[in-house]
Amino acid sequence: MASKTSTTGLAVPSKRLSRLWHMGRATTDFATGIGLRGMIDLARSREGQSQRIRLSPAATERLTNRLARMRGAVMKMGQLMSMDGSDVFTPEAAEIMATLRDRAEPMPLSQLNRVLTAEWGKDWNKQFKRFEFQPIAAASIGQVHRAETRDGRRLALKVQFPGVRESIDSDIANLGFLSRHFGMMPSGFDPSPMLEEARLQLHEEADYEAEAASLIAYRALIGDDPNFLVPAVHADLSTSRILAMDFADGISIDQLSASHYSRSERNRVARLMSQLMIRELFDFALMQTDPNFGNFLYDAESGRIVLLDFGATRAIPQTLIAGYRALARATIDNDRVGMRQGAAALGYIGEDVPPAQAEQLIDLISLSGEVITSDGPYDFGHSTLFERLFTRGRDMFQDEMFSHMPEPATMFLQRKFAGIFMLCRRLRAEVDLRAMLEPYLYASSDPRLVGSAAVAKDAVSTQVVP
Repeated sequence: MASKTSTTGLAVPSKRLSRLWHMGRATTDFATGIGLRGMIDLARSREGQSQRIRLSPAATERLTNRLARMRGAVMKMGQLMSMDGSDVFTPEAAEIMATLRDRAEPMPLSQLNRVLTAEWGKDWNKQFKRFEFQPIAAASIGQVHRAETRDGRRLALKVQFPGVRESIDSDIANLGFLSRHFGMMPSGFDPSPMLEEARLQLHEEADYEAEAASLIAYRALIGDDPNFLVPAVHADLSTSRILAMDFADGISIDQLSASHYSRSERNRVARLMSQLMIRELFDFALMQTDPNFGNFLYDAESGRIVLLDFGATRAIPQTLIAGYRALARATIDNDRVGMRQGAAALGYIGEDVPPAQAEQLIDLISLSGEVITSDGPYDFGHSTLFERLFTRGRDMFQDEMFSHMPEPATMFLQRKFAGIFMLCRRLRAEVDLRAMLEPYLYASSDPRLVGSAAVAKDAVSTQVVP
C-alpha cells in the first residue's frame, strides 16, 4: 500500500469498441516496441537461446500507460506479465512493467466524490476525522485511500473504479476475439471455457461484499497465527463498491529482495508464504489466488506478513484437491503412470491424447516438479527452471501439443502456484517444499481438511457482510 499515485486521472473506458481500440493500441505498442526482428527472433528461438523480449523503455512506458488507463481485466493480464519480468523482459523493461503490480491511473477527484456520495450519501465526509484524497495505491479494479473515522479507527478504504464492473464482459469478449483471430491459441483449442471462468472470477473480484465475506472467512482460518495478519472488515462503511478494513503498515513483500535484508529473513518469508499456499490447498480448501506481490506486505517491526486483497478467493472442490495430491505424490515418486492419472484428473491430459503427445506433456509436468523432487531446500535464486519451462512450453505450443482444455478452475490455482514460485525466486530463497508437502501427500486422511473446508465454504457462500 505504499505506492504513491496522482490525484488526477482519466475516466476508465467502458464501451466495448472503445476498450477494443485501446487493446489494439496496446498490442501495437508491444509489437512496435520489440520490432520486426524481435518478433521473428522470438518465434524462431528454441531452448537454450536467449528468450528476453527487448522492449525499449519508451515502448514499454507506452504499453504500461495503456494498460494502466484501461484498468480491469486487461490490466490484470499486464500484471501477470510483470510478476517476474526479469525472466522474460530486459531489466530496463521489467522495471517499468513492474509498476503494473500496484499502479493504475486514479480516478479524478470529481469522479471519486461522486462514487463516495453514491455509496455513503452526500454528507459522507462527516464520518471522518481525516480522509486522504491522495490514493496510497491504485490497481486494476480500485484505488485505496487512508482515513481515520471520528471514533478513531484507522482504515484503508478500497474504492472501486466506476465502469470497471461493467467493462469485464467486453474485456473478456475482446480477449476471446483476439485469441481466436490472431493466432494466440493452438489450432483446435477452444479458449471459451477458460475465458468464461475468468469472466466469472473477475465479476467476483468486483463484488466487494463477496470479498468482505471471503476476508472474514480467511481471517477466521488464520486465527491468531503470529506470522500472519489479516485486516478486519468494517461493515458499517463497506458496500458493494467500497471495502473498509483495518489499515496495516508494511512494505510490498518483494522489496525484501533488497540487499539490506538478510538471507535468513528472506528464507523465512519465502518459507512462510510457501507453507501458507500448501495450507490453503490441503487444510483450508480456500485459496487467495491473486499472487500480485502488492497483495502481501511485510511488517519488519513485528515480522508478520499482512495478507490483503481477497477478491480472488476461491473455495477448492475436493476433486481438485485429490487431483493435486495424486499428481504431486506421483511426481515425487517418479511414477509416470500415476502422473498421467493425476494430470487427467485435473484435465491437463485428455483420455484421447496420443501416447507420444501424452509423454511429452508428462515430461513437462515432471520438469515443473523439480521444485518438489530435490533433496533438501530448493535454491530458487540460482534456478533456471522458469526459462526452461518457458522455452519448452513455447515450443510445444508452436507444435500444437496443447490440444486439451484443463479444468478451468485450475487456471487460478496455477496462477497462485506460479506467483509463489516467482516470489521465492525474487527473494533468492531456499525452501524445502518437498518436506512441507509430504505430510499432506502420504497420510491416509487429514481430519483438519473436512472441518476447515466446510467452515470456509459456508462463510464464503453467504456473500454478505455481517
